[in-house]
Amino acid sequence: MKVVIVDDERLARAELTQLLGEYDDVQIIGEAKNVDEATDLLKEKDADVVFLDIQMPEKNGFELLEQLPACPDVVFVTAYDEYAIKAFEVNALDYLLKPVDPKRLSETLDKLRPRISSEKEENSDEKPGKLSISDRIFIKDGEKCWFVELDKVRMFESEGNYVKVHFDNFRPLILRSLNNLEDRLDSKHFFRANRKYIINLKWVSRIESWFNGGLQVELREGEKVEISRRQAIKFKDLMSL
Repeated sequence: MKVVIVDDERLARAELTQLLGEYDDVQIIGEAKNVDEATDLLKEKDADVVFLDIQMPEKNGFELLEQLPACPDVVFVTAYDEYAIKAFEVNALDYLLKPVDPKRLSETLDKLRPRISSEKEENSDEKPGKLSISDRIFIKDGEKCWFVELDKVRMFESEGNYVKVHFDNFRPLILRSLNNLEDRLDSKHFFRANRKYIINLKWVSRIESWFNGGLQVELREGEKVEISRRQAIKFKDLMSL
């Protein structure tokens, strides 16, 4: 498990490095003390997970996620528990309070291992080709199965180690990462709105300006999805003449 630590406090980085050093399967491949350093580091390093502080000078941890269209799994590490709800809204895998409790850290790593292992298995296989909007995909969730055209899928929603597929009145779960799924989808039809959602552009019925320079789109079935500030720039370019 390759880890990057982002925290403006040197002692906090040192403490987390020491705690993670107790695990043989954890490799710390980089540290950053601010968002700009972290952005460059995460573009350069192939990290599996980033342990991310929220309160930092100039830009906070949430702003780092806005700057990256896709990034490793995120575990927030902070002294302030009031950010917990927002952390899970941006699909963070876990939320640790400082000082980090070794038992809670162990529980977090237990959550990460199967997720990272699944992603590596996906990437180690021979990569299949891109899916076209007219292709049909097989979905199995428990005892139920579907064979559905991608054209009918309104959006994909990340749910921990799974992705929820929205079509008709169904919401089955598949064991995939959103990043891996994005690689297979045709970018002319499917757009990565934020860390948690990929939307089918055909289903967008309404677009409006949203907070902090972002956008909010409404799909034909009424679902509303926020497009992050960084992705909003790409969305406008994609949809403009």
